[in-house]
Amino acid sequence: MSVKLSDNALVVLKKRYLKKDRRGNPVEAPEELFRRVAHAVAAADVKFDQKADTKKTEEQFFKLISSLTFMPNSPTLMNAGRHLGQLSACFVLPIEDSIESIFETIKHTAMIHKSGGGTGFSFSRIRPEKDTVFSTHGISSGPISFMMVFDMATEAIKQGGTRRGANMGVLRVDHPDIEKFITVKTDLKKLNNFNISVALTSEFMKALENENDYELINPRTKKRVKKVSAGDIFDLIVRSAWQSGEPGVVFLDHINTANPTPHLGDIEATNPCGEQPLLPYESCNLGSINLSKMVTGGKLNTAKLEQTVRSAVHFLDNVIEINKYPLEEIEKMSRGTRKIGLGVMGFADMLIQLGIPYDSERSVETAEEVMGLISETARKASAELGKKRGNFPYYKESVYDRPETPYMRNATTTTIAPTGTISIIANCSSGVEPLFAVSYFRKVLDGDELVEIHPLFKRVAKKRKILSKDLIKAISKTGSVQHMEEIPDDLKRLFVTSHDIDPEWHIRIQAAFQKFTDNAVSKTVNFPEHATVKDVEKVYLMAYEHGCKGVTIYRYGSRGRQVLTIGKGDKKTKVKPRYRPVRTQGVTERISTGCGKLYVTINSDGAGICEVFAQMGKTGGCASSQIEAAGRLISLALRSGVSVEAIIKQIIGIRCPSPIWENGGMVLSCPDAIGKVIKRFLNLSGDDLSDMMGVCPDCGSALAHEGGCVVCRACGFSRCV
Repeated sequence: MSVKLSDNALVVLKKRYLKKDRRGNPVEAPEELFRRVAHAVAAADVKFDQKADTKKTEEQFFKLISSLTFMPNSPTLMNAGRHLGQLSACFVLPIEDSIESIFETIKHTAMIHKSGGGTGFSFSRIRPEKDTVFSTHGISSGPISFMMVFDMATEAIKQGGTRRGANMGVLRVDHPDIEKFITVKTDLKKLNNFNISVALTSEFMKALENENDYELINPRTKKRVKKVSAGDIFDLIVRSAWQSGEPGVVFLDHINTANPTPHLGDIEATNPCGEQPLLPYESCNLGSINLSKMVTGGKLNTAKLEQTVRSAVHFLDNVIEINKYPLEEIEKMSRGTRKIGLGVMGFADMLIQLGIPYDSERSVETAEEVMGLISETARKASAELGKKRGNFPYYKESVYDRPETPYMRNATTTTIAPTGTISIIANCSSGVEPLFAVSYFRKVLDGDELVEIHPLFKRVAKKRKILSKDLIKAISKTGSVQHMEEIPDDLKRLFVTSHDIDPEWHIRIQAAFQKFTDNAVSKTVNFPEHATVKDVEKVYLMAYEHGCKGVTIYRYGSRGRQVLTIGKGDKKTKVKPRYRPVRTQGVTERISTGCGKLYVTINSDGAGICEVFAQMGKTGGCASSQIEAAGRLISLALRSGVSVEAIIKQIIGIRCPSPIWENGGMVLSCPDAIGKVIKRFLNLSGDDLSDMMGVCPDCGSALAHEGGCVVCRACGFSRCV
């Protein structure tokens, strides 16, 4: 069969997934990649049945992937059938309160990152800062200082040569260093390879509800250090998240209530995007069903969905068998619980095909219906495999160890991941998120810009006879159709994007999927820039009340704009410019001024514009030094959180004795010229989609925020932020 892929999918596959020669040129086609994966995974059948028809299974798996109906997680696509052979995306490692344990875990982290996996840790067992260290008669530096060491180690390792490692750092809310942990990432230079989450306990939530204090406990002595106000700590969490998007929160008791193997211990941490709670040394391989392929004749095709679930569970269980684990301890735990995480992508696309607005009661009902069916079918498929292949080894004393469930192959079967690049390959919306944009610019390697338009919108707009190049271009400025008079109201209602939707609906959809998901649901709650701290607080409380296992928020513009205060009252922190990455994406424009030709370079990082340089065609003199100074100050202001609009407003209109006409407009001075170039670069004075979401450092296209990470839907770049 021929594999039909979008242009974006081909770009991502060539850049990040296909086998390459020593010069970096692809040496396999997409169809060969899918065949490689299907062949390698199907081969596991022989381990359970020497007469198994692996060719038949291979064809089944190949059709599953090549039709874009199902996609395994990235490490499986990259490494199945290859020498590395590490196929899992998610790992959690233990950290005990000793130097030996900490640095042993750093070594293990490096091995996992090198193989393509992401790691999660709980730092809650490490004694607090300034606590006693008896072996050296010194004092402890605390968990956050060791997080910095993990961060530096991650920076030095590239995952399989494709992307930097990702980490999740978790700290219990009752740890004495919790306040420092909450605010650590408001300094944008720190922990750039970590997402962080506060582990909230039911005791804390009860104290918060009753407006009481709660106890901070030294993990070394297990004794109370002091009492603090639950309200004050929660306020600090919310304000920090409002400011920088972090920390997220995980609800420990919700997670452990659903822990299928409580006899093995409590779950303390999750993978980097938060959707996979795991015990120490556990790993989990994930995969996602493309729901946009599950609609036939305007209705959900339940028979096709059930068959896809059964095949996907078979596939993911086989992955556990052929996986080359980076550590013996991980192999033992992973084979002991055999956790798999089957999830979905294309939910927003499916809703559009069904004629259901994302932010509606029908959407919530549909989410429950679809995930309920997936969960039921996945557990039945796992039970059937358990009967044929045997239960997972730690089945005894698990939640399944009862007469009505005599067989279960996998301790968990379902997880909702953010999907990131695999949804680009499948040409569908990411995870259970709303549409990223109805239309957007995609930058290609030669510097040209191509306009991408959502295929379902293109189809219906063409049918309504409203489709035009001007309309598509106008939509691509912001990605949204909500403020366009040409678009009928019913289409505006249907084609909503992540920033068009009230935050309440993000939580309601997350909660609907969580009801029928064994593990957790990766979901980003998007807020407009003008959202208040109270708005964020409401969402965090709502997530807890609705049974979510965690929540991540992103307020538009917050990651790139440092604000002045954090906490209450007069507690102020100095504004520090954000870290300037080694690699940025930019353009240089030549503009005529009264002093000569001016060359203005504008560079962007993942958070937006980060620097501006300007140079005269002729060097030397007072003018050149002043232009250099202006560029440095503009760059400093941009990285310190000053809005680009405010900078443009200050420098446009400055007049010198030698104004000049250029392209029908007046250039009043060199600062005026710089302002005009920045304005043109932003297109619509900073209201375009790239400025809203941040700019990809690889290709310059807009970034989408998903599950605490960013992903470029043009080239597949991704990282934690």
